[in-house]
Amino acid sequence: MSNEPLPPHDDAGEEGDDRIIGRAFRTSLGVLLVLGLVTAAALGLRSLLSAPPEQIVDEGRAALESLREPPKGTELPALPFVDVTSEAGIDFVHRSGATGERLLPETMGGGVAWLDHDGDGLEDLLLVDSGPWPGAAGYAEWPGALRLYRNRGDGRFEDVTAAAGLAGVKSYGMGPAVGDIDGDGDADLFLAAVGPNRLFRNENGRFVEITEGAGVAGEAERWSSSAGFFDMDGDGLPELWVVNYVEWSRQRDFEVDYRLDGIGRAYGPPSNFPGTDSYLYRNLGGGRFEDISAAAGIRVAHAQTGLPVGKGLALITQDLDGDGWTDVMVANDTVRNFVFRNLGGKGFEEVGEAWGLGYDRNGQATGAMGIDLGEVFGDGSRAIAIGNFANEMSSFYVAHAGSAQFADEAIVAGIGPASRLALSFGVQFVDADLDGRLDLVQANGHVENEIARVQQSQQYPQSAQLFWQCGQACRSDFVSLPEDRIGDLAVPMVGRGVAAADFDRDGDPDLVLTQVGGPPRLLRNDQASGHHWLSVSLRGRAPNTEALGALVTLEAGGRRQQRSAGRNRSYLSQTPAELYFGLGTTPAIDRLEVRWPDGSIDEVRVESVDRHVVIEQAAAAP
Repeated sequence: MSNEPLPPHDDAGEEGDDRIIGRAFRTSLGVLLVLGLVTAAALGLRSLLSAPPEQIVDEGRAALESLREPPKGTELPALPFVDVTSEAGIDFVHRSGATGERLLPETMGGGVAWLDHDGDGLEDLLLVDSGPWPGAAGYAEWPGALRLYRNRGDGRFEDVTAAAGLAGVKSYGMGPAVGDIDGDGDADLFLAAVGPNRLFRNENGRFVEITEGAGVAGEAERWSSSAGFFDMDGDGLPELWVVNYVEWSRQRDFEVDYRLDGIGRAYGPPSNFPGTDSYLYRNLGGGRFEDISAAAGIRVAHAQTGLPVGKGLALITQDLDGDGWTDVMVANDTVRNFVFRNLGGKGFEEVGEAWGLGYDRNGQATGAMGIDLGEVFGDGSRAIAIGNFANEMSSFYVAHAGSAQFADEAIVAGIGPASRLALSFGVQFVDADLDGRLDLVQANGHVENEIARVQQSQQYPQSAQLFWQCGQACRSDFVSLPEDRIGDLAVPMVGRGVAAADFDRDGDPDLVLTQVGGPPRLLRNDQASGHHWLSVSLRGRAPNTEALGALVTLEAGGRRQQRSAGRNRSYLSQTPAELYFGLGTTPAIDRLEVRWPDGSIDEVRVESVDRHVVIEQAAAAP
């Protein structure tokens, strides 16, 4: 693997210059606004930081209206997402195991993954169940934590859980991870859980558990949340990173005995529980892994107590500093986020604070849930979005081209004010209308099912949000589309995971959203923009058959887009290995470049658009 930094990207001509000026101007407005919050109490803006949520609704939105609304006359797109869950044959209902005891894991589940388990070129759907708890009524009859639905290609799915060898997996499931662990070209599966984790090898479409031999079960009492495969050291074999949440047990939960006035016992915040460290397993080949967490430098301890700091819920695995090695960022709940810089495949250095990603714009840790990264503005800059707890804006960290220094620009980007009241879990960048600009989807839902009794501004089920990237026509980069423009995406649910895939092969991204204690929602994207598109699958050399870490650059119509190969994003979610590009009205590709994980570069000629292409890496020179 090359360790030379990627070259910085030039701004896209006059439009790029306009964007830089515009963003600088809006940033200045944001700075003035923050100063006003501190010094201009007479204007009533101080209430945005200190007022109760009810007052935020009345005053905060009006005060920030000019930063998030497009100019009059700007036409907002209709992006109707249609709920096709039932007609598609998805009959899964998540079970949390809740019986009224208010055990914290009961409100945190809802894992999901898109994967082509049988190699037919269509994305199948895996959904993760949690309860009931062992020993509870109905546990013996419970079919298990995993449900796999095969995509038939006609808009319908077929339950193949038993045929695929996944029936009867008795785990309190959280997040799945998908990857080709043995280089044979098919998708293997890992399940993070409350308790021992599980690993399944795909053998021609049927999964066989290999947890014990692989050595990846983890500690018997650990609560693992999300997980992901990535190539840490450039040998082509994907390592496994497992994010752990808090030090939890049923006994400890009752000892904490968190309560809310008017409700009684409630789901307590993670601040009441000790932190944990992630697991990092090196892939040794042959289905075996080695725990290298301590040696790799990923354990983060409190300076005074020496105890673990992390309370992780989600991760992204991307090259954040452009040196050719995959870094890892972990979204932590109520403590600072971690960024683990890859030291040339030999270990990691935690640099979250130094890179501006540890805290929000006020220097505070947030209730971080889901996370995603996208190259959002077409000028080489990147954004990391994080969904946060209620009454905290979603974070939107931006680093400009060639830099690993991020700043939280949630307010000036137009995302902050509109996201403040929501409790956001899964987040994902998608080009919902195929105009060549990435938009942002958030799955929202509270953790306390009776929260409306004590906080009028909050509801347990909440509407998801779609932040449409408006482009040069707007004063802010993103606009929260009103509910009448996003169809069934606006129907309230107790949202957790969100993962996009073009399951019907019409070119635009469809969505699946999961929820606690209820059915998922499969949402078909019925946008009718007429925009062009291209989707790309990479076939890397074995053992890295998914080309994890590869970078695809597409240029068309004067716009450049970049996507990095990898599945790890959102909250308890895995997306397809495919890369999706919207092209707007541009009918042809000017240039398509693949930078493979070993640093080699191929330019690929694309004859036409509105189709899926497969790009294979050339065989290694003898």
